Amino acid sequence: MKRILPLLVLCIVSSSSVFGQKKSELLTKIEVLKFERDSVKALVADAERNERLSTARAKSLQSQVTELQDANASLLKNLNSFATVSTKNSENVNLAMASLQVKEAQLKGINDAIAKNDSTAIVVLTNAKQALGEDAKIGVSNGAVLISTDLTSLFGSDSETTISTEAEPWIQQIGQILKLNPEMAVTIEGLSMTGDLNLPAQQSAAVGSALQKLEIDPDRITTLGKDGNLKEGIVIKIHPKYDDFYMMVKENMKNGN
Repeated sequence: MKRILPLLVLCIVSSSSVFGQKKSELLTKIEVLKFERDSVKALVADAERNERLSTARAKSLQSQVTELQDANASLLKNLNSFATVSTKNSENVNLAMASLQVKEAQLKGINDAIAKNDSTAIVVLTNAKQALGEDAKIGVSNGAVLISTDLTSLFGSDSETTISTEAEPWIQQIGQILKLNPEMAVTIEGLSMTGDLNLPAQQSAAVGSALQKLEIDPDRITTLGKDGNLKEGIVIKIHPKYDDFYMMVKENMKNGN
């Protein structure tokens, strides 16, 4: 019994020592596990925080991307609108330039016709002065050459309607001027200072008839009586054929359009 008791005590002491050692090891492991747990929690917390930051950054970047996309879309729309407006403006400019060229061509045609008539009037004026002399009553007005004579020189008196023999050479000279300028027309005005237009109309008609006898086309001749505003006599106007001139201008305008 005495020998068993010490052994029993030794066993108990040994067991207590082993148990204490194991407990210490367990406590150490617990501390390690707690540390590892805390470390993992810290890592998880960091990860969650980083995730939140990343999510916020992603949302911010997405918002910026959306804004940039909207801005680009708006810019593209504005560029398209600008391109459309520029195209329309360019088309309008081209149309305006084309219209201006047409108008310039029309104006040139009219100016050329007027210049041609003015040039012809100078030729007629030269022919008239050569035929009738420098002392003849010759003038130019509105592109027409005016040749004037008094009634006595032409009819012998202011009341006659038959051309005198002495005036026939003068009539022949007028006919020669008209033959030299076949593209021109002639208007014969009988001027009255009394208001009676019948007599001057007859006198102008007599001159027209005399010119027809000289083979001047009657379609070129117009005769009329006119109030002379206190003047009387015969005025012969050699001028362009206004109907032809008008038709030429009208045709130029038509072709220009």
